[in-house]
Amino acid sequence: MSQTSLVRRSGAPADDEIVTSLRDAAEDLPPPEKAEEFGTFFDRYGDARVVLLGEATHGTSEFYRARAAVTRHLIRHHGFNIVAVEADWPDAARIDRYVRHRTPEPTRVEAFVRFPVWMWRNEEVLELIQWLRTENAPHADASRVEFRGLDLYSLHASIAAVLAYLDRVDPDAAARARYGCLTPWQDDPAHYGHRALMGADTCEDVVTAQLTDLLDKRLEYAMKDGDPYFDAAQNARIVRAAEEYYRIMYRGARESWNLRDRHMFDTLQALMRRRKDAKAVVWAHNSHIGNAAATSMGWEGEFNIGELCRTAYGSEAVAIGFFTDRGTVAAASDWDGAMEIKQVRPARADSCEHLFRRTGRVRTLTDWRDPRRHLLREQLSRPRLERAIGVVYRPDSELLSHYFRAVLSEQFDALVWFEESHTVTPLGPEKPKGVPETYPFGL
Repeated sequence: MSQTSLVRRSGAPADDEIVTSLRDAAEDLPPPEKAEEFGTFFDRYGDARVVLLGEATHGTSEFYRARAAVTRHLIRHHGFNIVAVEADWPDAARIDRYVRHRTPEPTRVEAFVRFPVWMWRNEEVLELIQWLRTENAPHADASRVEFRGLDLYSLHASIAAVLAYLDRVDPDAAARARYGCLTPWQDDPAHYGHRALMGADTCEDVVTAQLTDLLDKRLEYAMKDGDPYFDAAQNARIVRAAEEYYRIMYRGARESWNLRDRHMFDTLQALMRRRKDAKAVVWAHNSHIGNAAATSMGWEGEFNIGELCRTAYGSEAVAIGFFTDRGTVAAASDWDGAMEIKQVRPARADSCEHLFRRTGRVRTLTDWRDPRRHLLREQLSRPRLERAIGVVYRPDSELLSHYFRAVLSEQFDALVWFEESHTVTPLGPEKPKGVPETYPFGL
């Protein structure tokens, strides 16, 4: 009996059958540079409240350009008004003030200078930022599109933002602020976490108390200036979450991962509650926006923002993954290392990506939510290897470092495929020509 027959007898579809179904379901996409034409393929998601757009790497130009084209279309044609990204809140707040034509806050630190700089400080993001600013210009402030960060790594910047706010609205409260405990560790929070593991005193109680103080005065402060208060309160929440994150990071990856994704989801929820007509586009890695319950991450106890959104919004949340087979990518060899342009190896023959490669299609959208795609959903309902490249890429240990198992049909609602992809284009330190003085990069 042939091996193919054995596979079919066991109930698992043969790869040839899956490839045929994928080829039949795939819709050829134009280049993402043709943004309006590209975006029309995503009209089907216009009724959602949250559209989560993934990426298989943190350094691929095609992923950024495609997500920008989809985001622009959803904003212009379907009323989406929040862009929430896997980035630090204070950095994104500078971009938000720029795209909403607000007065910039004084700061000594440029936006997105923490590792990995190339992840947000690149030409692809610059183009979206400039588009958002132009798109927002004719609209009233209350209806302009926001650009927000969801992450919690900004301990130093968030402490500074809270103190700067209190200095303006309540100098006495600023003088009583309780962040001195964390001062020695602001530039090296991982060291703080290691000391906590060794039994040293922690700052948990004082940062919680500081947040409580700020929340207790929310009516008084918010009456003075609602948006700056919201920003300060969010930064205080980040300090509390970051303190806990670094305190538990040495206990195991699962706890710190869950804390981080819970924080990102809670931040999204806070943004959604502030607008009665809120509709958000979320940019984050596939490992964050796909349903973790359908992956080996979830089987080992981790959850993510995609799973939490699916639970909270049901069919009003749509998760779209992004895959590539090969090409180049911006990544480091180690955490905090220099950016390199690395070759992405062709996907393994036993991976989800290889199935898409075998379709012979260059650039596609495959949506299996449609009831007519029940066969494809069933064929993709068995675990298979999937690749994830973050800010670190180690091709020599790719199987151990970058592959995990996933049930594709339950992880995403649809998938955007690029057969070959290329690295993002990092921005230099200089300010681009022709942008106003309020431009948040290169100041």
